[in-house]
Amino acid sequence: MAPPQIIPAILSGGAGTRLWPVSTEAQPKQFHAFGARRTLFQETIARVHAEEGFAAPMILCNAAHEALVAVQLAEMGARAAAIVLEPVGRNTAAAAVIAAELAREIAPGALVLLMPADHVIADRPAFLDVIRRAREAARTHIVTFGIEPKGPETGYGYIQAGGEIAPGVYAIARFHEKPDEARARAFIAGGGCYWNAGIFLFDPDVLLRECAGAPDIHDGALAALRAADRSGVVIRLPRDEMARTPSAPLDIAVMEKSSFGAVAPCDIGWADLGSWSEIWRIAPKDSEDNAVIGRAIMHDARGNLIRSDGPRIALAGVSDLIVIAEGDTILIAPRARAQDVKILCELARRADRR
Repeated sequence: MAPPQIIPAILSGGAGTRLWPVSTEAQPKQFHAFGARRTLFQETIARVHAEEGFAAPMILCNAAHEALVAVQLAEMGARAAAIVLEPVGRNTAAAAVIAAELAREIAPGALVLLMPADHVIADRPAFLDVIRRAREAARTHIVTFGIEPKGPETGYGYIQAGGEIAPGVYAIARFHEKPDEARARAFIAGGGCYWNAGIFLFDPDVLLRECAGAPDIHDGALAALRAADRSGVVIRLPRDEMARTPSAPLDIAVMEKSSFGAVAPCDIGWADLGSWSEIWRIAPKDSEDNAVIGRAIMHDARGNLIRSDGPRIALAGVSDLIVIAEGDTILIAPRARAQDVKILCELARRADRR
């Protein structure tokens, strides 16, 4: 039997507040380039664009970003099978239901590859290999991809693998929420635990069957899709139906309760660009561990991340800082306090509303 075709479903609804002031509500992080030639959104499309066995992608995004999606697809010479515009965000469970139902309409028998638009995957061949390895298991299971942990990371959830159900694919024994450092070290020492990348491969029928266990999400998302306004490939979901649909991640709403979850461990150069400290971690650095995007001069400065869209940044005698100049805002914080940027973003919003 020929392997099933795969429809990429690109999730592009996040706000990226921890990468403020570059990432904003009007133009969140997935529509920016962080040291690469293309934006994160474009890099996500490029991973599967024109690849054998993959269909044109569907895009699920905030309705306010319709023009950004159109422009960035055009810059790549790529087309979408569908562009689903969400008037309100309802997290990944509702998006998965909509993607599954649309896939049955667009290409009956195809699998769906659900993946966020704001991740980095440095090893594209390894990424494509693990997807192909997981295809057969995805006929009967919802397969997620577990990243080989590089250390006791506390910012990611973990997946504990159970017995092997197909070559290189394992039943999910348990999901673990983001741990403290001691538990993260224990997960790694015990083996068989992987970072949860939030990427899923599934047969639409399997996904919809398992989502039926969360009927408010399942029924609400399908009702919104049935009532949507369609114009060509653009599908505008109605606000009222979407607002009535509960907001929940696919992991919590479905995967943690399902007996048909599976994990495919992989090492694909993955990173979830959720903070400026993560940008520093994966960026090229000079001999003093400084990562620079834009113009900067430094003296006796180590371990800093500097990004500027215009002004030249000058640093002397400082270490382990985040310094971001974007428009009329300058952000300065210790790298160890990168999570506090989300707080600053909210404070800025409040100040701007006054």
